[in-house]
Amino acid sequence: MAATLRIGTAVIELVQGDITKQELHAIVNAANSGLMGGGGVDGAIHRAGGPSILEECKAIVARQGRCPAGEAVITGGGKLKARYVVHAVGPRYGRDRAKEAALLASAHRESLRLAAEAGCESIAFPAISTGAYGYPLDEAAPLALGAVRDALASHPGMKLVRFVLFDDDALREFEEALKNLQ
Repeated sequence: MAATLRIGTAVIELVQGDITKQELHAIVNAANSGLMGGGGVDGAIHRAGGPSILEECKAIVARQGRCPAGEAVITGGGKLKARYVVHAVGPRYGRDRAKEAALLASAHRESLRLAAEAGCESIAFPAISTGAYGYPLDEAAPLALGAVRDALASHPGMKLVRFVLFDDDALREFEEALKNLQ
């Protein structure tokens, strides 16, 4: 049974699983600023979605340059079941915690904004920045959930925000943060 929280007409849901298998309007990729794919969630999404996602990312970088931390861009979903992929760049952890917290929250808000502008009613997030970028789960989970909760007021068309967490530890930390958010 997934942990959930209702925010107005939307539901925030926590599940353990593979984000590439989600049948929602959009999924969020924990991208790097070059948008060229990588390891972890980023690599899995690019592999599952096929080369069209990378081609769209290359075109975005050619047009506007790299995507800085705290920001996001949107592409089609390629071969994924999701219609769109929102590529959100989270911060690397460890230098300036207040700035990093603001950037992580911004990456979530920007992802929701782009998905809503594309007409999406559902979106799935991974635990952005908690892998190679080193953000501790116990700090990232409340920031991510709080940013999404607050941003939902600006996007009344968004009905479902699902956090798809890769392992037991991530799910536990997000469940604890969700309890505290209520």
